[in-house]
Amino acid sequence: MAKRTGGKYQAIIEAAVRVIAQQGYHNAQVSKIAKEAGVADGTIYVYFENKDDVLISVFKEKMGQFIEAIHRKMKPLPSVREKLHCLISMHFGNMAKNKNYAVVTQIELRRANPVVQEGIRQTLKKYFDLIDDLVEEGKQEGLFPKDLDRRLARKMIFGTLDQVVTAWIMKGAKYDLTRSVDPVYELLLFGLTGQDKNGS
Repeated sequence: MAKRTGGKYQAIIEAAVRVIAQQGYHNAQVSKIAKEAGVADGTIYVYFENKDDVLISVFKEKMGQFIEAIHRKMKPLPSVREKLHCLISMHFGNMAKNKNYAVVTQIELRRANPVVQEGIRQTLKKYFDLIDDLVEEGKQEGLFPKDLDRRLARKMIFGTLDQVVTAWIMKGAKYDLTRSVDPVYELLLFGLTGQDKNGS
């Protein structure tokens, strides 16, 4: 199997996002992905074992890049408040700028078989770990209560972001998702600390 780099590999990844979003995973034949990518059908199998591997790779590639970007953006921020706002802003911004990818993650991945679910588990865990670290930092900073359950807080944060994006997709993505950043930030901040954005 060829190394997963280069123009053809990236073209297949981007084509898979478009085809799966528009036609659904079960109707997204390898031949359709190949045609959209401008490559021969057999080229898909140079880089991927099968269609499940394509979907897993789409998530690993896109989500991996997103997690790295969040780390870079959050690292220099001086407070957990700012980091939480950054997390929410980047999550919504990432989905808003690529509706097709949002459809794949919010709709099609949930319909995928157990092989795909297992294949994306480790990448998704990296995002959960990032949120866990943010919660722990908030506890050390004194922003969050010392007895705050980290796993419950993570479910609250990720679950809220995930549901807001899903609702946006189900409504046809007809409104500006990024307008939800500040209201969701204030809601989560108050839920986690009992304080508003001004600290009162």
